[in-house]
Amino acid sequence: MHNQGWSDHPRGVHVKPLTPDGSDVTIFYNGLLHRSGADQVYLHAGFGDPLQWSIVEEYRMQHTPEGWKKTLNMEDSRLSFCFRDIGENWDNNNGHNWIYSTS
Repeated sequence: MHNQGWSDHPRGVHVKPLTPDGSDVTIFYNGLLHRSGADQVYLHAGFGDPLQWSIVEEYRMQHTPEGWKKTLNMEDSRLSFCFRDIGENWDNNNGHNWIYSTS
């Protein structure tokens, strides 16, 4: 269980659970797209098996003084995600995306 959350500090990604079971999380992003001055960042996320990306959604992230954030409900125990801006520039962890798991 990731009660304290999970971070990839070098790439500006942090996941913070809002509930003890991790069913609600906030994803914070201040990575490459943020540092490049993106006007809007979207969270591109898929639940379940990271190779199949089932239940794929794209979420508009909220801009904050610390970067971008989006709170969502974990529809599965595993979340694969990456980010894009309005110019279709992607930050996908060098093609590996990021994976967060509640178990």
